Amino acid sequence: MHKTIDQINERIRDGSARVVTAEEMPAIVAELGETGALKEVDVVTTGTFGAMCSSGAFFNFGHADPPIRMERIWLNNVEAYGGLAAVDTYIGATQQSDTREDQYGGAHVMEDLVAGKTIELRASSRGTDCYPRRTITTELLLEDLNQAIMCNPRNAYQRYNAAINTTDRVLHTYMGTLLPNCGNVTFSGSGGLNPISNDPKFRLIGSGVPIFLCGAPGMVIGEGTQHSPAGGFGTLMVTGDMKKMSPDYLAAATMYGYGVTLYVGLGIPLPVLDLDVVRATAVRDEDISVDMIDYGVPSRSRPLIRKVTYAELRSGSVEVNGEIVRTSSLSSYRRARAVAQELADWIKKGSMTLSLPTRPIDATRQVKPMHQTSKGPRVMDIMDRQIVSISESEEIKTAAQKLLKGETNHLPVINGEGTLVGIVTTFDVSKAVANPGKAKLVRDIMKKKVVTTTIDEAVDIAVHKLEKFNISALPVVDAEHHVIGMLTAINLGKLFGGRWLK
Repeated sequence: MHKTIDQINERIRDGSARVVTAEEMPAIVAELGETGALKEVDVVTTGTFGAMCSSGAFFNFGHADPPIRMERIWLNNVEAYGGLAAVDTYIGATQQSDTREDQYGGAHVMEDLVAGKTIELRASSRGTDCYPRRTITTELLLEDLNQAIMCNPRNAYQRYNAAINTTDRVLHTYMGTLLPNCGNVTFSGSGGLNPISNDPKFRLIGSGVPIFLCGAPGMVIGEGTQHSPAGGFGTLMVTGDMKKMSPDYLAAATMYGYGVTLYVGLGIPLPVLDLDVVRATAVRDEDISVDMIDYGVPSRSRPLIRKVTYAELRSGSVEVNGEIVRTSSLSSYRRARAVAQELADWIKKGSMTLSLPTRPIDATRQVKPMHQTSKGPRVMDIMDRQIVSISESEEIKTAAQKLLKGETNHLPVINGEGTLVGIVTTFDVSKAVANPGKAKLVRDIMKKKVVTTTIDEAVDIAVHKLEKFNISALPVVDAEHHVIGMLTAINLGKLFGGRWLK
């Protein structure tokens, strides 16, 4: 048995179509069986609501008098792209304000417009014969724009990795704040409600398919950037009219320590054509597993801690190495439900009919890493290999003598086995000398929590550590935590001063 898209659309038009959400479908299949569900259900609606950084919008402002060819464009002090036609632009959700930095960005501009707020347009130009004007500043509402077309290069991720942090320091990532020592797990996505989870082979989702986008009718353009369905990470490129959108399904946000993002509500109706569709839309959170990844490793290939299902993640806690760790979602399941339900209401009322893809999306594609023609410098390339260190049991005056020789401002502190146990700086010794008291030995004044690096670590990552912890040197350690070098601000000065020729 099977149904055609025309039969389903006819039922939508005459009001007899049975429309359910993806959350309801598993129970219907369990009760009626696959054949019974195929007879009973015509459309399954899906929904997701989460941070979708790869989002943005095209705007057309209309021509000013005298006309201007906008070359530099700012909206509420957020720079937009000026390389289109004279009065067209594209603003990206993650672009940050020139004045408010990560507290306001392109996502906030889009949110303000949809919410009916005024924004300031400021633009400049070198001037031409046909576009003589050189600057313009004006205030605009969404209704003042000729077009405001949301065009999101990568939305509706099929699933996300869960994130954990095995280091002893707090990390701020696009997966939220990760507590040290496996203190929490974060995840995103709506699991069994997610559009692509209900059509993983992309039989029904493709170019031209109608969707719910931020409260407005929208459309799938095709596969999204970084589309990698072979690994379970399919994505979609989508578009919709911002003038019809609702602030209930579009929200700007700032991820602390990461930057600006846009929360997008997106849903896709799926026609129940045959048993294969029934089976796919009966997917449950228990059926969808993701990798729990250690974000404490600053590499593209981060270590896998374990596999975990969306059901476990949504339960509020998971087991990690015998310990119970709390989980938290970066997306809203409640709002994803609302997306799926409102989309179902549209179809029940006959305000949206369905269509099959005009061009299919490849369900076998595997994303590739960046092709790099040269490697950046590693710590081993610029570190000091002559190490001046001190034992934790030596006296502070010995540390002062070593520092006074001017060979270093940092002394790695080692124990009897030669293992790094601390670090002492010129400031630590000066403070101890200026305030004589109980402190006699190096172990009394050393900092025991030492930020380190390794010979294979990229210099960019080492620089990030120096900036994050406001320090000026990193001991370079091997696998046994023996000090084999030092990386200092002087080394980096030589590198970034142009003397790195590799």
